[in-house]
Amino acid sequence: MGRRKKDARCIMHTNASKQVLIIGAGIAGIATAIRLQVAGYQVKVIEKNSYPGGKLSSFKNGDFSFDAGPSLFTQPHFIEELFDLAKEDIQLFFSYQKEPITCTYFYEDGTVIKAYSDKKKLAAELYEKTGEPVTNINRFLQSTDKLYNSIGSFFLQHSLHKFKTLLKKDIVAALAAFRSRFIFQSMNSFHEESFKSPKLVQLFNRYATYNGSNPYKAPSMLSMIPHLEFNIGTFYPKGGMISITNALVSLAEKKGVKFVYNQQVDEIFIKDKKVSGALVGGQKIDADIIVSNMDAYFTYKYLLKDNDKAKKILKQERSSSAVIFYWGLNKSFPQLGLHNIFFSNDYQKEFDHLFNSKQVFDDPTIYINITAKPEPGLHAPVGMENWFVMVNAPAHTSQVWGEQMHIYRENIIKKLNRMLGENIKPHIVCENILTPAEIEHKTASYAGSLYGTSSNSKMAAFLRHPNFSSKIKNLFFVGGSVHPGGGIPLCLQSAKITASIIANHE
Repeated sequence: MGRRKKDARCIMHTNASKQVLIIGAGIAGIATAIRLQVAGYQVKVIEKNSYPGGKLSSFKNGDFSFDAGPSLFTQPHFIEELFDLAKEDIQLFFSYQKEPITCTYFYEDGTVIKAYSDKKKLAAELYEKTGEPVTNINRFLQSTDKLYNSIGSFFLQHSLHKFKTLLKKDIVAALAAFRSRFIFQSMNSFHEESFKSPKLVQLFNRYATYNGSNPYKAPSMLSMIPHLEFNIGTFYPKGGMISITNALVSLAEKKGVKFVYNQQVDEIFIKDKKVSGALVGGQKIDADIIVSNMDAYFTYKYLLKDNDKAKKILKQERSSSAVIFYWGLNKSFPQLGLHNIFFSNDYQKEFDHLFNSKQVFDDPTIYINITAKPEPGLHAPVGMENWFVMVNAPAHTSQVWGEQMHIYRENIIKKLNRMLGENIKPHIVCENILTPAEIEHKTASYAGSLYGTSSNSKMAAFLRHPNFSSKIKNLFFVGGSVHPGGGIPLCLQSAKITASIIANHE
């Protein structure tokens, strides 16, 4: 026992001499910084913006405050895990509550479905509103639970590009539960087999958008995503989503991580096929290890000057992007909740526009997030609401977004007026707009793709860029453009995978 403790101290001492440079203070970069700093490395994070969080940031417009990016919080245990690892009390930094309703769904025929987090209430609601037998709903939720816990969790928690993964004992159980239909059958086909109601097929198809994919092409493996909401639950971080970023930055700083803002990394230096540092603000910063939280495409194209590798990355289809309107409304709408979806009448045609014609669709599915609901008076004046209004959009190619914003805005307002039964336009007292081109610029996400690459191909999970470079020693990758993908939970798992590879690599 004594020998093992001595070895542990030696490892910590060795790590302390290792300088780690993390490019980008997105949520994955921050989480990686925490893990490596706690492991004894000396970590510095370089962020080109004046604020941390990447997409997970916030801003104010007059009396209204808005979370700028991700608005759904699931799997809070990944946040708790970081505080446990750092031996800090999470309650001093962060708190959250479980939401009784995961989302409220609105259909053009007037049907409104409240997706309760309680499975019995959910089944009763779905039966009442759609006539779907309770047995079908329970069977589906049980299958998503099994799919996630027997297969999904294993592949999301380990590198798919390391031979050691194949030697882990858990892989036997994962492979035993694997069925070819999870790869070769589409989400939509699987859902059509599972439900009689077209409304529920559409409801569960929307989960493909959680990684920017098309449910009519993406494999049914993605049907495990609803498990996170309906078998585990959705949560609300008090203070809004920005409180996640604030808590993790505070934790990182307390453990000794150094953050440098308003500085851009212009080049990664390689010597003898090994990283040696980076060019930051015209000066070289030495580093033993570099972790890029920047989109893998931009990392190769601009920081490594490797156009051939960058082009190879673009062979994979990009995920969808989004157009977001941030509206302050001088009125409250009691029929709305924290999360709300107004469905398109032709879902398949909408996805055809997103991934094929790459043009504005005149009947978009609309998502509205209102943080003034769980915390009245905090994010908007009492009696008013802050609306985060998002529609799926194609990745940025050659579109002129300024010309299309008027079309998006008018289509959204027209649809909401019709489905809510009143004119919302006079109640919009302030507005900000975010386009795919601006997402690309602000977050270094190529083409404004929210989740890097899509999962529309059968082998997409295996084609994502690994969390490490096989050509350049001590160069690693983290975040939404690499394994296991985009979204807060996956980015936090990406950080765990990357930090583990670095620790074992050393």
